[in-house]
Amino acid sequence: MTIDYQKICGALYQEARFLDDRQWDEWLACYTEDVTYWMPAWDDDDKLTEDPQREISLMYYADRGGLEDRVFRIRTERSSASMPEPRTSHNVTNVEVLAERDDEVDVRYNFNTLSHRYKVTDQYFGTVYLTFRKVEDRLLISRKKIALKNDYIRQVLDVYHV
Repeated sequence: MTIDYQKICGALYQEARFLDDRQWDEWLACYTEDVTYWMPAWDDDDKLTEDPQREISLMYYADRGGLEDRVFRIRTERSSASMPEPRTSHNVTNVEVLAERDDEVDVRYNFNTLSHRYKVTDQYFGTVYLTFRKVEDRLLISRKKIALKNDYIRQVLDVYHV
């Protein structure tokens, strides 16, 4: 099965827009129930950690339930790190298809997110490795690994930063 490159880019741009527009239900709908959402940390040897179960991660959700809980906390003001919610601008570049098989496609892309809160603008950038799964006529994210390149930051990270 070949998936149209434009459809892949469209799905990536749409997910970014949902974050920027704080459309949380629509953003969650971009993910499969069994998604793995992982942002590994950099170890002392300047290598990304490899096992979220045994090594430190900047963020790790083993399924969509973890993302749903995160959104619940943002919405109900139970996340002091998210109040007030920042204004963000996500930019997706260098989209590359790495592999295709049956109903899945592996993609790599770079991102740059600007986040404005308390009259200060922060920048987050890195590379994402994700797997899309074709479900009916949609591409849903079934795996997302985020390699944040500027991991020395002054605040707690959240899903809308990346």
